Amino acid sequence: MHTPHTPTSPSRRTILATIGATLVAGAGPALTSTPAYARSTAAPGLDDPAKKEIAMKLVSSAENSSLDWKAQYQYIEDIGDGRGYTAGIIGFCSGTHDMLDLVELYTRRKPGNPLAGYLPALRRVDGSDSHEGLDPGYPDAWRRAAQDQVFKQAQNDERDRVYFNPAVQRGKADGIGTLGQFTYYDAIVMHGNGGDSTSFGSIRNRALGRARPPAQGGDEVTYLNAFLDARVWAMKQEEAHSDTSRVDTAQRVFLRNRNLNLNPPLDWQVYGDSFHIG
Repeated sequence: MHTPHTPTSPSRRTILATIGATLVAGAGPALTSTPAYARSTAAPGLDDPAKKEIAMKLVSSAENSSLDWKAQYQYIEDIGDGRGYTAGIIGFCSGTHDMLDLVELYTRRKPGNPLAGYLPALRRVDGSDSHEGLDPGYPDAWRRAAQDQVFKQAQNDERDRVYFNPAVQRGKADGIGTLGQFTYYDAIVMHGNGGDSTSFGSIRNRALGRARPPAQGGDEVTYLNAFLDARVWAMKQEEAHSDTSRVDTAQRVFLRNRNLNLNPPLDWQVYGDSFHIG
């Protein structure tokens, strides 16, 4: 069951406009100044299929209290966070534009699908928490669509285009390994990459004010601690994000163990629930 601890930020709507600038800013020469950096970059990154599967399970443990992320294609609920309906494998929201982009993509690939008729309503409610034109039939239509492999693939593709690929690209440019790339991905999923003080770009800038990433000659562990400190600060700025256990008892645990490559076995807790990947 999806938990209401991690709502999607409205700033996600501007991620594509700003991620390119973020990828350029602050990327210095690639230096291998620390053994930790050498170890992490020698291994597969988060885009390695096995590591990506781990990433999806880690996010699902926080977003859905389950490691079975593939069971979430059909998930849809209004969790009362002011962003309308939250749905699917990454928490697409009717109020934050990414759900509209997803349904438009699905409809281009498969006209006449169960969600196509709701596109005018999705355009009207975009940017709000309104259900006008969506109730009462939209949740059932979403669940019907989620039985369609075309819709599942559309969710995968939008997740990658908007969240996963930009996070991995930025992480590699900063010279951080698999764990670091995951910390970026989880931050973009929750905070988006808009222009506000709690967006991913602002979190990264706050970290850069305290430490340098390996690509700029810094120590990877020191930099990731600074990034997670900045992430916790951002989470505490909003009541809905104020439980920081997805950092404190998950990502920080892996970092303390110097598991920069996210190698199993992995044991962590989120919101008091314990999880294990063998």
